[in-house]
Amino acid sequence: MALVVMKFGGSSVANRERLFNVAGIVTRCAAEGNEVVVVVSAQGDTTDDLIEKANEITHKAPKREMDMLLSTGEQISASLLAMAIDSLGFKAISLTGGQAGFRTSSAHTSARIKKVNTERIRSELDNNNIVVVTGFQGVDQSEDITTLGRGGSDTSAVAIAAAMHADVCKIFTDVDGVYTADPRKIRNAKKLKEISFDEMLEIASLGAQVLLNRSVELAQKYNVKLEVLSSLSGNPGTIVKEVIDLEGMLIKGVTKDTSFVSVSIMEIPDQYGVAFKLFSLLGAKGINVDVILQSVARDQTRDISFTVPSADLDTVKAVLDENARALGSSGYAIDDDVAKVSIVGAGMMSHAGVAARMFRALSDAGINIKMISTSEIKISVIVARKDADRAVEAVHDEFINE
Repeated sequence: MALVVMKFGGSSVANRERLFNVAGIVTRCAAEGNEVVVVVSAQGDTTDDLIEKANEITHKAPKREMDMLLSTGEQISASLLAMAIDSLGFKAISLTGGQAGFRTSSAHTSARIKKVNTERIRSELDNNNIVVVTGFQGVDQSEDITTLGRGGSDTSAVAIAAAMHADVCKIFTDVDGVYTADPRKIRNAKKLKEISFDEMLEIASLGAQVLLNRSVELAQKYNVKLEVLSSLSGNPGTIVKEVIDLEGMLIKGVTKDTSFVSVSIMEIPDQYGVAFKLFSLLGAKGINVDVILQSVARDQTRDISFTVPSADLDTVKAVLDENARALGSSGYAIDDDVAKVSIVGAGMMSHAGVAARMFRALSDAGINIKMISTSEIKISVIVARKDADRAVEAVHDEFINE
């Protein structure tokens, strides 16, 4: 008998037909003698609808109250799925995140999991129940409901799998695995049979919508076996694990990310400690800086450009405005018409000339590169947003369809 954790996204439980499809998947697994814990997201566009309802009242809703509101979406899914499972002749019980033992920080709308007390889940499994848990949420030390941020149900599922030493954590989505690019946009995208945690973490962090990067970090830390698959096709998915065949594909994925802006600070004094001062100020505000480019010194000044999430732009502007004199810059410029296109693959560590091939493919497509960032298994370029889809296709053709 195996312990299987399953997570189903909003599209998988969007309506009655799909709820019963999920109930069928779950009960078939249970009928094989497995213990099953299911984690669900809110149905379809429920979360967006709830946010819209809040905006009808105020555009400055307290974060605690937003958590109270948004957590109801997953509760609807969990209770309806438990009813569907029960109607198929199997025992089931739905639990909120708090009831399931999720204890989190008090950072409303973006809480972090501190502990998962699995006693209630274990007790219900021992009573032969299929346990359906609301993803995305928990409670803090004051028993206030908290949420983990968008995509947090992936993290909830992996956390349960880690805490309970599950045999596998199956993440069901609307695509049947991890692809070399978005299969809805790149016609020749290929499904991967397996991918390493490191590669999956990079892909998740670079704009792919398959898995939340926090869930991949957690799975890698506790060596949770992940499988990404579709709730609709019934096909085998992609296995995410620690070690894979490094002699396989050179590049595992090409991604696009448009959720950031480029900030350029002009004419900062060419002195030691200035860059430290700038990024310390941003770090103190919790700003995640990604690609950084520093120009060659001229007239004893330099320009520094970097990328930040679009959601943090107002905070970045406030920091730069408040500290303009301390930084000694002549001003700054914002470019929100940009996109990041990246290639990811552990195979590039042992192959020379990967960057040159990527840059040639972009050049042949007439696409200009604004900034470049690299690591052992990743190369990212910043391009004009209008060129992003063409850039992905050109690079994908160069490496995946060679």
